[in-house]
Amino acid sequence: MPSPALNSEPPQTAGYPESILSIRGLEKSFGGQKVLKGLNFDLPEGQTTVVLGPSGCGKSVMLKHIIGLIRPDAGEITFEGQRIDNLSERQMKWVRLRIGLLFQLSALFDSMTVRQNLEFPLAEHKSLSSGQQARQVAEALDMVDMAGSENKLPAQLSGGQKKRVALARALIIRPSVILYDEPTTGLDPVRAKGIDELVVRLKDRLGVTSLVVTHDLVSARRVADRIVMMNEGRAIAEGSFDELRSSNDEFISGFFDSAGSAAQPSGATHEHESTR
Repeated sequence: MPSPALNSEPPQTAGYPESILSIRGLEKSFGGQKVLKGLNFDLPEGQTTVVLGPSGCGKSVMLKHIIGLIRPDAGEITFEGQRIDNLSERQMKWVRLRIGLLFQLSALFDSMTVRQNLEFPLAEHKSLSSGQQARQVAEALDMVDMAGSENKLPAQLSGGQKKRVALARALIIRPSVILYDEPTTGLDPVRAKGIDELVVRLKDRLGVTSLVVTHDLVSARRVADRIVMMNEGRAIAEGSFDELRSSNDEFISGFFDSAGSAAQPSGATHEHESTR
């Protein structure tokens, strides 16, 4: 099996569709600590790219740069052919209409019902009648197997259900790209598997481009078309799951070995997850 590309500048995307988003030379420091150190990254359109790496390597910081929550110290981000890292807050509105984000801890408003949580981005970005909003809420919940939950509060939902509602909120604006920040964190294996199946289903059903940030090898194996490995603020390798798993690079092999047999194919069928 061929070895993955190491220390590429930027990681090569040969064999993948054209990139919908590109990052070049991204740098970011916090209080003297350099988190991103010249990050180069491409997101092929219509595919699911998984970014793997240890905690603190800059994965989530990269996501926040993409949606404009953080501004870089240096470097450029291009989305759909336009540079976006230098846009004003007002100019970023069109980017946030095209990119949905599933937060690591779901980030639902506790005092709002499921319906109100989903209506929030619609009211912020679109002018719809109450009937149109209701239809879009129902459609989004149906896509994540949460139909009929409109009147529940987040406190009445399980961890897996909260993730599904948060994903429905990200989907409701009909984005072309969905960013997933550690989507299986805090979930038991059954519910984590259900979220992974949703990632795959939504890509197939809606044709969205997905970027999944995780350190969960089991999840990465299920959803990835392509893996990018990050370490110490840089992308150090890219390839398929099996290519990276068989790498001779000491850091990459050590990262995969740390998960032990969990990263090995189990042969288990993908059964549908209960929403409870």
